[in-house]
Amino acid sequence: MLLETQAVFSLLIAALGGAAIGMERQWSGHASGPASHFAGIRTFTLLGLFAGVAGLFWAHGLPWLAGILLAGATGLILIGYYAASKVDHDGTTEMAALVVLAAGVLAGIGNGRTASALFAGTALLLVEKSRLHSLVARIPAQGLKAAARFAAMALIVLPLLPEGPIGGWGGVRPRELWILVLFFSSLSFGGYVARGVAGPGRGYVLTGLLGGLISSTNVTWTFSRLSRREPEMAAPLALGVIGACTVMYFRVFTALLVLERGMAAELLWYLAAPAVTGVAMVAFGLRRGAAAEGDAPAPNPLQLGAALQMALLFQGVLYAVHWAREWGGGAGLVVSGAVLGLTDVDALTLSMARASADPAARVALLAGVLANGVLKLGVAAALGSGRFRLLAGGGLAILATASAAAVALGRY
Repeated sequence: MLLETQAVFSLLIAALGGAAIGMERQWSGHASGPASHFAGIRTFTLLGLFAGVAGLFWAHGLPWLAGILLAGATGLILIGYYAASKVDHDGTTEMAALVVLAAGVLAGIGNGRTASALFAGTALLLVEKSRLHSLVARIPAQGLKAAARFAAMALIVLPLLPEGPIGGWGGVRPRELWILVLFFSSLSFGGYVARGVAGPGRGYVLTGLLGGLISSTNVTWTFSRLSRREPEMAAPLALGVIGACTVMYFRVFTALLVLERGMAAELLWYLAAPAVTGVAMVAFGLRRGAAAEGDAPAPNPLQLGAALQMALLFQGVLYAVHWAREWGGGAGLVVSGAVLGLTDVDALTLSMARASADPAARVALLAGVLANGVLKLGVAAALGSGRFRLLAGGGLAILATASAAAVALGRY
């Protein structure tokens, strides 16, 4: 009785999944008209049910019978595409039918959750056709080139690198080092592509938030100088800087979550306090209407030269941290973290995650993050215009105070 109930449930999933795909095809007009394809809601429902039956045969030790059924259904789909291609070369309906067959078989053999997810994902792709096409059209050519470079870095360079370690002072681990380069580059690439999709004229605040994925220090430097040429834009520029610096805390925590989860859990409070403070300031500024229109150019974050420089910087940092620990123990590590925070927070996060076995690495990371905040405060004060200096400097001072207060109130 239980087996019969499971079989009925499996067939129900297969049939309903096929019906969902067929409903979208019928609604979108692909099942009728002069350029119609072979299947609508009825045919897709039957295809799903048919595939579910084939899956049941497979699960009950009759794979040859299931194969015959699936071969017949696949042949029907191919014949339908051949007939439709004389008028319309679009093969989306036929590919959706093949997915229905695969998902229906999964349901029939008892993997209902995976089958349901496959049905739902396919239906979503079909329904969101226009939005997906619009999204692709809005990605700039430079973004596509960056994606190709990233794919080459991940799929060509990475497999060729040796594991290591090579040499002394902790050694060089080329493959591990390159994986970390790919990780940080992916953060930058995500910000770059998202900004390209958003398009120009979205405001300095959006630019700052997305630019924070690339470099909050660069955003602070650029916006501070822009505030002198565009003093009337002081408020949105300042809010963009605060947003970029707020994103930095989320970026550091995300990196730690991937590199060293235990360290991320221990430092959650110390990173959350300034992050929440920054979110509150940005929300308040947006509510007050500080986001005026404007845009600034974004560099391509995936130039090969920049990636190699990042790899060399990371390795140099690892050597420096190793030397600092040998020379000054925990105190040397903290000093190196504070100095490193003045230059590159990503390199700081990487090196301290690698040194997580030493409790001083936590203090060093927090010292570096705080030093980075103080540096950006100094940049805004030195390079910004009068009102920008007041707004951005005040906001960055609040972020630094929240960070210092979290450290003072915590264990470190």
